[in-house]
Amino acid sequence: MLNRKIPKANRVYLDVCALCRPFDDQQLMRIRLETDAYYLIVKAVQNGELRMIVSPVHIEEIHAIADRQERSELLALLEKFGTKPECDTSKTRGRAEYFYSRGFGTADAAHVAFAEECSDFFISCDDRLIRKCRRFNIGIAAVNPVEFCVRENLK
Repeated sequence: MLNRKIPKANRVYLDVCALCRPFDDQQLMRIRLETDAYYLIVKAVQNGELRMIVSPVHIEEIHAIADRQERSELLALLEKFGTKPECDTSKTRGRAEYFYSRGFGTADAAHVAFAEECSDFFISCDDRLIRKCRRFNIGIAAVNPVEFCVRENLK
């Protein structure tokens, strides 16, 4: 994993459900659209146009994925293209505890806290989580992969 200072405007934080989108059943139109958007984001990361922030929460959650191939592909992606954030861990922990106290799940609270501290965009395929993020006015944009691609004009 890369560990270097990066301009904040280029940093994206994809939660694990967004990272796993290509492994979901592609028969539904929404899933196919989000998968296509995911690949546009990954392409921008590979081209150095965006930096994908990776937190310890990603690693822990991905290690719990039962499918060995999916788990190994995701870990390889994060290792090759992920950027380890430079965050104030006490601030991040406090913010995660705040989100948890407001009804976010444990992993969601931690993901959102890391994203808020270390990136400009929190990208998720979980509509309920995005709505919660917007309701609590997290310090960054919370969007799904398609919204992000439209907003950033990724092609």
